[in-house]
Amino acid sequence: MSRQGARNILGAILIACAATSCTSDEPAGRAPFTAIVTAPAPSVPSGVPDLGAPEEVARGIDVPWGLAFLPDGTALVAERDSGRILRVAPGREPELFAELPGVVARGEGGLLGLAVAPDYDRTRYVYAYFTAEDDNRIVRFRPGEPVEVIFDGIAKAGNHNGGRIAFGPDGMLYVGTGDAGRSGLSQDAASPNGKILRITPDGAPAPGNPTPGSPVYSLGHRNVQGLAWDGSGALYAAEFGQDRVDEINLIEPGRNYGWPEVEGSGGANSGFTDPLLTWSTSEASPSGIAIAGNTLYVAALRGERLWTATVSNGSATNPRDVLRDSYGRLRTVTVAPDGALWLTTSNTDGRGDLRDGDDHILRFPAR
Repeated sequence: MSRQGARNILGAILIACAATSCTSDEPAGRAPFTAIVTAPAPSVPSGVPDLGAPEEVARGIDVPWGLAFLPDGTALVAERDSGRILRVAPGREPELFAELPGVVARGEGGLLGLAVAPDYDRTRYVYAYFTAEDDNRIVRFRPGEPVEVIFDGIAKAGNHNGGRIAFGPDGMLYVGTGDAGRSGLSQDAASPNGKILRITPDGAPAPGNPTPGSPVYSLGHRNVQGLAWDGSGALYAAEFGQDRVDEINLIEPGRNYGWPEVEGSGGANSGFTDPLLTWSTSEASPSGIAIAGNTLYVAALRGERLWTATVSNGSATNPRDVLRDSYGRLRTVTVAPDGALWLTTSNTDGRGDLRDGDDHILRFPAR
């Protein structure tokens, strides 16, 4: 059971070096970062990402996972296995922003999702979800200061750790968790596993949750790794299936999405909520998702492609795949403040076929 609002301060201090290149700080045996030093193409915040105009922002990143933007437009990128957070911008070499203590990277676990506080200009808080020695947990920190645990006790495993975190339009922090290979946890309302959680920036159960005093927003999930909102405020989530189908779900408070009783559609008559879209697991294995305008973008790992769909007021239609087999496994897709679409590959995670320069961070300007 999680302990909301915990203030367990870890003793190690973060390493922040926003003004210096990290190449000189590289540990022995690790290849240096590489930036593609070109001037980025202009991007229009209200435009449509041009998927035919890719720009390589950086290469040589070690299993990139979470990606979030600071108010100045630079990106923070989490390296799953190293526990490092890099600051990345087009035309600049990646810099070490922080290195989190206590990250235990085994299997699919490690340093996973990142989120930047909506009031970062005032609070300077960055949030991270990571696998520790005994659990998965959420921390927040200011560069150069100790790490503060705000939510812990999320069961860990070699897989199904979830890990995506994002601030919603309401200013609350939403958390996608996995069932940690114990499917019964998804239907256990007392467990944070197999859920989408909604908590305050301090880690407490958010006001207005379906059950007062509980962080659970929705349940019956297998492994949630994608969260995004459309212009109407509707929340969508990507979820890994087991044998047959992966899902995009419209998330509504208190709803039960069926796992492990149901995989894919077919649970509505039993009180479960059916997905909006499904794909075979070989076509997708979706991780990060993003929405720009009325288009949903879904990064596919096993499917090695980017899926798109049209979203409007809680619906998702007209799915099609793009960039098939162009970059290998795709982990995270995010919309930058300037409207550009950023995409990370995941070929160094032990399951991909390595390509020259992996792993990459790509940018598609909006026109």
